[in-house]
Amino acid sequence: MATEILEEYGTRQRLLDSDRLLAGALIAPAIIYIVALMGVPFVLSIYYSLSDVTTGGTDAPFVGLANFRALIGDPTFQQTLYNTFLLSGMTLVVVLVLGTIQAELLIRSFRGKWLVRFLILLPWTAPVSLSVIGWLWMFDSIFSPIDWSLREAGLLGQPGALFGPTTNLYWLGSGGLPMASIILVNVWRILPLGTVIVLAGLNSIPREVEEQALIDGAGYFRRLFQITLPMMLPIFGIAVLFTFVFTFTDMVLVYILTRGGPANSTHMLTTLAFFTGVQGGSLGQGAAVALFMFPVLTALSAIVLMLIRRREV
Repeated sequence: MATEILEEYGTRQRLLDSDRLLAGALIAPAIIYIVALMGVPFVLSIYYSLSDVTTGGTDAPFVGLANFRALIGDPTFQQTLYNTFLLSGMTLVVVLVLGTIQAELLIRSFRGKWLVRFLILLPWTAPVSLSVIGWLWMFDSIFSPIDWSLREAGLLGQPGALFGPTTNLYWLGSGGLPMASIILVNVWRILPLGTVIVLAGLNSIPREVEEQALIDGAGYFRRLFQITLPMMLPIFGIAVLFTFVFTFTDMVLVYILTRGGPANSTHMLTTLAFFTGVQGGSLGQGAAVALFMFPVLTALSAIVLMLIRRREV
């Protein structure tokens, strides 16, 4: 009897002293949380996309890939897909260029540097919904301060003016201005993140390399294009990944500014999925729209991470 007790006690001690068991116990809550928060909805979205389920019904008849085939031939979805890549691509280019310029300025020492950093980071710290509502007021078709400034500068409201004789530009309802307005606000919102990422990369470049280039007589642009930017490629990859993920998965921006209008011309995949699946009641088609983001983001993440790893090696 005593031997069995000692053996049981020894087994318990070995389990308690096991590093592998301790690691599993510590990481288990995080895994459970991720599965509950992301895994279950993802599985449900796949199930819904293959069915004809609606918000008002209890049945989910299996339809296979019918929802996806219907989307491919839908002009609204084609426009939405184009808008999503246009917004992501334009935001990426502008954020990388302006973020690099701002990071180059912030890495230098000058008076009032803390104030400049505060102003640059302010759009990222402000709540997204409140900041976008502010832009919505600025784009107002009647009381827009942007239109007022252009009129006062003589660029609007006069014959021969840069923007024509019209007195209002209708930023969110005329021609290509709604899409341009969305790109502008998205760049304003993500630029602080891109600046911080690039600034961290600039600070990680060894000072010895810069000093040696200066000793060798290399000018600013030669150091920039032959030393700084090549060494910053992995950092740029991270900025690309974050920009695409935040732009692809954001719905607040378009929902507040245009709600996909006018005439469904500014929908993104997120807003089209919401209006189709939640407000329109067709959960199956809405889930199919949402799932189009998954392979694109997966492929992009894999390519960027592979290039970063290859560059680091």
